[in-house]
Amino acid sequence: MPATTSLAPTGRQLWTRARGIALAAVLLLAAAVAMAAVRSTARHGELDPRSADPYGSRAVARLLAERGVSTRVVTTLGAARAAAGPDTTLLVAVPDLLSHRQQTELHAATASSGGRTVLVAPGSWSVERLAPGVTADPATSDTDTLAPDCALPEARRAGTADTGGIRYTTTHLDADSCYPSARLATLLRIPASSKGGDTVVLGAPDILYNDRLDEQGNASLALQLLGSRHHLVWYLPSLSDSAATESGERKSILELIPSGWLWATLQLFIAAALAAFWRARRFGPLVPEKLPVAIRASETAEGRARLYRKANARDRAAAALRAATRTRLAPLVGVPATQAHAPEALLPALSAHLSGDGQTLHSLLFGPPPGDDAALIALTDQLDALEREVRRS
Repeated sequence: MPATTSLAPTGRQLWTRARGIALAAVLLLAAAVAMAAVRSTARHGELDPRSADPYGSRAVARLLAERGVSTRVVTTLGAARAAAGPDTTLLVAVPDLLSHRQQTELHAATASSGGRTVLVAPGSWSVERLAPGVTADPATSDTDTLAPDCALPEARRAGTADTGGIRYTTTHLDADSCYPSARLATLLRIPASSKGGDTVVLGAPDILYNDRLDEQGNASLALQLLGSRHHLVWYLPSLSDSAATESGERKSILELIPSGWLWATLQLFIAAALAAFWRARRFGPLVPEKLPVAIRASETAEGRARLYRKANARDRAAAALRAATRTRLAPLVGVPATQAHAPEALLPALSAHLSGDGQTLHSLLFGPPPGDDAALIALTDQLDALEREVRRS
């Protein structure tokens, strides 16, 4: 029994084809595991007075409630501005989440309210608008626990506390600069110009966390700073609030993305398009395949003819025969290959070499398709005879 050649891919070929996809799948899985691990350690409910998590602030809210201070949580700028008043302490949990416009509007509402505003760890993005005259230092405190070292009664009664974080400088001469680190304050109290209000800038949120409240003088300092008025409004800025415009309309997702990210995305898109163009430039066969045997040209022509016959494609067969004949005749009569299929160029050159009728040549080389198989065979014979005659002339 003759041996047969298998066309099935080998194991090595399968591995070569699949290793790129396998590597991408492994990298994707590793990235997913890493993201899950990072998210599992996220600070859920951070600085939320309703949260009992270690980084929540339910404990300080409970202690304030026992002393007759009510706590209300708001998540929109409008509610925070409306709550500002002489008998209210407004705590802004994450000031850096606010846009510049929101910071300006919030400061305008609290500056003359007569109440207290507590800013928790504002950076350079927000502190200069929420507390004009205050600047955040780029370097943070080296230690967490600091001594008050100021005349502010609340700080002196609390003693050492975990206020180490962002450090501030101020141009207000009447400001209380407390808990200094390398001569820069981590807690500032800035009196308002009128109505007896003030603004407290706190460099770190640690004294408000559930798991840090019982350390040092954290609880005493937090209760004194937040309990000076009967009402405490706890403002938790949200991303949905920062998406609102002045007219109350909401911004689209593209408007919320910084311009730098848009340009980076455009650059990545261009790079991907260039990479796709580079990879699309293939050389050689699209799908390289090892042929099991060598096929003779006559067998290929015969197989193609059978396909034409099975499909009754006499028009295609005749067109292929005429095109091949014209291609071979053109160089024999001095016609460029680019004009081999143009009747106005090929037929006059053939008539000059032959004594036949030009109309007959046009019908033979550019005529209609044959009506049956017999006419197709006759056309083939006529084309062969024409080519032999041209070669002999």
